[in-house]
Amino acid sequence: MDRNQLIGIVLILAMLVGYQLLVPKPVPPKQAATQTQTTKPTTASSATAGISKGDSARQPIDSAAVKAQFGDFAAVATGQARDIVIENKAIKLTFSTRGGRVKEVILKDYKTFDQKPLVLIDESSSQTVLNLPTKRGAVDLHELYYQTTTQSGTVSGQPQQIVFRAEVAPGQSVEQVYTIPAEGYVLDYDLKLNGLNNTVANGNVQFFWEDKMRQYENDLGNNRKAATINYLTADESFEKLTESETSQEATVEEPVQWFTIKHKYFLAGFVAKNSPFQKASFKTLVDPADSSVVKTAIADVTLPIADINAGKGQYKFFYGPNDFQLLGNVAPEFDQNVYLGYSILKPINKYFFVPVFNFMGKFITNYGLLIIALVVFVKLILTPLTYKSYISMAKMRVLQPELNEMKERVGDDMAKQQSEQMKLYQEVGVSPLSGCVPVLATMPILFALFMLFPNLIELRQKSFLWASDLSTYDAFIKFPAIPFIGSHLSLFTVLMTISSIAYAYYNNQTTPTQPGPVNMKAMSYVFPLMFMFVLNSYPAGLTFYYFVSNVVTIAQQLLIRRFVDEDKIKAVLDENRRKNAAGEGKKPGGFQALLQKQLAAAEEARKQADEAQRRVKPKNK
Repeated sequence: MDRNQLIGIVLILAMLVGYQLLVPKPVPPKQAATQTQTTKPTTASSATAGISKGDSARQPIDSAAVKAQFGDFAAVATGQARDIVIENKAIKLTFSTRGGRVKEVILKDYKTFDQKPLVLIDESSSQTVLNLPTKRGAVDLHELYYQTTTQSGTVSGQPQQIVFRAEVAPGQSVEQVYTIPAEGYVLDYDLKLNGLNNTVANGNVQFFWEDKMRQYENDLGNNRKAATINYLTADESFEKLTESETSQEATVEEPVQWFTIKHKYFLAGFVAKNSPFQKASFKTLVDPADSSVVKTAIADVTLPIADINAGKGQYKFFYGPNDFQLLGNVAPEFDQNVYLGYSILKPINKYFFVPVFNFMGKFITNYGLLIIALVVFVKLILTPLTYKSYISMAKMRVLQPELNEMKERVGDDMAKQQSEQMKLYQEVGVSPLSGCVPVLATMPILFALFMLFPNLIELRQKSFLWASDLSTYDAFIKFPAIPFIGSHLSLFTVLMTISSIAYAYYNNQTTPTQPGPVNMKAMSYVFPLMFMFVLNSYPAGLTFYYFVSNVVTIAQQLLIRRFVDEDKIKAVLDENRRKNAAGEGKKPGGFQALLQKQLAAAEEARKQADEAQRRVKPKNK
């Protein structure tokens, strides 16, 4: 392995380890102190404080208490709850006439890691409060009983509306209108107040949502780290609570356009169509002792009362997968819920890997074979860079006898060795960076994939060979937890490590030894072992990609080697030497010229130091 490839490997390792251990996650603005208890919304109703209870757990109250609690809304504060089930091709929704709200959402095309129906929300895990300010205090509209003429059924063809209406008094009512599409995961939601101007007080409507996030994937720790709340401010600044296994919270004074309660691969979100939410606070709470809940997510936002009074209280609910291909049309910047890497890497994933991956998915249904096809496609694109890197190594091999002779001539003086080496490179027209640049140019692709694969829902529960799910690690061997390794060993990670060592061995056989105090060839075997510990818990799809990439790279270089004549390369270098000696060659430029100038200055400084030392010795005698 030459120095140029070593630079590339060291930078990759530094990036991976730094990402894992050293790089702190960005802290959202106006971050407040972490709390460990769930806070309830401020409300005039004592019944609202118990939002964690389902309909069946609510205690009946007498008419006087109802009147005292609900005031003008007492007429619709009692009744009989009824469920309406509406489904389309993608989701199954259960609405309740108590609250006129979504009670349960099942994503029909997905299962949990243990193959149970994927229930995104239900009344035991997800509770909401919709506080309307009135002149007698706040009234929770999700405590009222609504009427609807809609019956359970399936949406086909045209979208279907379901209207929940609470008749407060003649000519006075509250309406919640949901529009369910025939396909997709977006529900349009309208909140209307009819004839209630004399009842409603000044102040905005409070929407409070608490969701005890269920575990849908096999790795609880990884789930907790990924679960968070994302939101977009009115100036289209995408923010999120820090992704970690600890509680987080943020208070946002500026308007917010939307927020999402984000699982690793799924979202439940609320979007403002017109005026944004005026204020918002978000929390994610973690109880390490409770393994039944990934995190408790809490969102508390205010809906402008002016919009609702004017008939513009229009919003959207999104219940569905965190799939980049589906999110672009939901709301501005909504696709940022899928993390595609740092800003410098995001375009590579957004405009290349995601489109190519989904295009190939139309023709290749086996995702293991799709990954192989993706590797081959990328390697074909990078063939010119691979060829250039190989030619650079071939030039170094041709020059190796002269470099060995030079080393014997100048001895162990490293500065002298480097100076003579640069002179040789100038004579034959070789740039020391010609092999490094192609290696560095491929690094953004490796980093982009490192960010993309853990967030790619297309790999979720897609099996290949022994891996039942390419979106998580393949636990080929399980054992008690070991520091730095965990409680399993991923076979794809082991194969990736073996292929990396094989690639290092191949390079060491074809790359001349570089001068220096460290045995670089030995180090090239150490780095793959270090990577194995880093990537052991990463998705099997990622480590399989790296494994296939190593195998294809070795095959690619063996093929290139058959078409490269090193005798011709030596002849070209000798011709360059002749031209430079005759003054016909090009002068070095750019980095090579700068480096040569610095080495010459260092050599001159060394000569002056030697001369000064010789002058001092006679005096000492």
